Amino acid sequence: MAILSFLIHLTGATMLLLFGVRMVRTGIERAYGARFRRLVTASRLPMRAAATGFGLAILLQSSAAVALLTAGFAGIGAIGFAASLAVIMGGDLGSALLVQVLSFPLDWLVPLLLAVGGVLFIKIENRTLKQAGRVILGIAFILISLGFLRETMEPIRDSGVLPALSRYLTRDAVAAFLVGAGLSFVMMSSLAVILMCVTLVSVGALPVAAGISLVLGANLGSSLIPLWLSRTMPPAARRIPLAAALVRGSAAILALLAVARLPGLNALLTVEAPGQNLVNIHLAFNALLLLTLPFVGLLEAPMRRLLPDRAPQGDLDPDTRTALSEADLQRPQLAVSALRRETLRMLNLVEAMCGPVMDLFVTPDHERAQAIIARDQHVNIALDGVRSFVARLPLDEMKKEDRKQVRDLTEYAIALESAGDILVKRLVPRALQRARDGVKFSDAGLQELRDMHESVMQNFHIAASVVIADDAEAARLLLEEKTEIARRERSSRKKHLKRISGGVTTSLASSNIHLETLKALKDLNSLIASAAYPILHRQGQLLETRLITAISAETDD
Repeated sequence: MAILSFLIHLTGATMLLLFGVRMVRTGIERAYGARFRRLVTASRLPMRAAATGFGLAILLQSSAAVALLTAGFAGIGAIGFAASLAVIMGGDLGSALLVQVLSFPLDWLVPLLLAVGGVLFIKIENRTLKQAGRVILGIAFILISLGFLRETMEPIRDSGVLPALSRYLTRDAVAAFLVGAGLSFVMMSSLAVILMCVTLVSVGALPVAAGISLVLGANLGSSLIPLWLSRTMPPAARRIPLAAALVRGSAAILALLAVARLPGLNALLTVEAPGQNLVNIHLAFNALLLLTLPFVGLLEAPMRRLLPDRAPQGDLDPDTRTALSEADLQRPQLAVSALRRETLRMLNLVEAMCGPVMDLFVTPDHERAQAIIARDQHVNIALDGVRSFVARLPLDEMKKEDRKQVRDLTEYAIALESAGDILVKRLVPRALQRARDGVKFSDAGLQELRDMHESVMQNFHIAASVVIADDAEAARLLLEEKTEIARRERSSRKKHLKRISGGVTTSLASSNIHLETLKALKDLNSLIASAAYPILHRQGQLLETRLITAISAETDD
């Protein structure tokens, strides 16, 4: 019975730890996620790229999240191979430093974090402050979970089970290493695993030697997480986490061998703070990995041979390969699934069109502009295919719920075609006009447009979650982001007019293009966000109207 109680408490504490880490990461992503691309892709020098990854890992509380972001940007050519690896290695060091911070005795801070975070998250309507409250609450939950872990280990520390397991892991360093790697991969968080190890060693439930093997294994496991999560990305993106896993995994194995054969290691460890020993070794391991930065570029050629770029040919080109099949017309469930995949393909096409648009405003490129316009033809063809497919579906024989999904997906496909038109008929022409007329934006004006564009790009990812899984939480977030985009558009318009009133000549010359671009980005985002309405309407989470329905008698008089 004691073992069952221990396992329940341990599982509860671990889940709270993972939930706290997730709250911090989602809060940061929702408040500032749109700016991450600019931060990552602006890094070219290895040390600067590593510093960027270091900071992002501390913010996101996840080196795996940093690796996935970087791999995605590398996949579209926004950042080079060596700079990508530098960002990931810097992120690993940032995550290691976070272990040090969270391992301090901060229990006294928990009530304050809960009070401040709760007020911001529950009572404040401002989006940025609300997400700040989410982050603060997440940190509080992490600290509470670590306290639970310590309390959970106390009763079982003197039992026969845990000491026997500890002795086994101490004798077999390889087994401990593999356990650490497996835990890190299964929990999808090396931070959580290493904090657990530090806690176990601190309360004497685990020897330092076993803890070191576990921590080194967790470093290997953390390098496998982005490798697994990026498995569906294009080869250019997958090369980055694969190279990072090779470097980090090889270093972890070498470190394990070195620790096993290092006679003077015990002299370097302190008995007074056994948990701090693990933190020090984890920090030193990740700091020493930065010494490989001048040489990581040598891995690019082998990675290209191992994962060569796929040359799209004919109907293998994702721009032209439809998800709709004649065979699915007589099978309603498969037809709805095929229609959902085709709508998602259209969303991805429009996202690929939108990505380089803001670059055209900075550096005109007629070839890229023509590529965007050409891709819009694929969106138009896809919509024609959707209409034809739906017209031939036996709707009378389908369930009511399936008919609703068909109608909603068709309407969203129409919205995506309109979004493509905004890109090729409003945004691309404005970018080319700016270059043709020699118009320059003010620094503040250009930054406002970039922020708007980055927010729209972030909303493409949220919309994809809505289309794929009918995710109600993502749908609510998408509508919140729509409101935020509208607020940004109003704010930028007011700031622009103030700059004109203040005599800023660049703002006066670029006024028409600036305001038209703002409006186009807002309209584009509204079309992307329209995926949320059917889901929220079905769940009764939308008001029927924003008009006042009850008018007072005084008004009637």
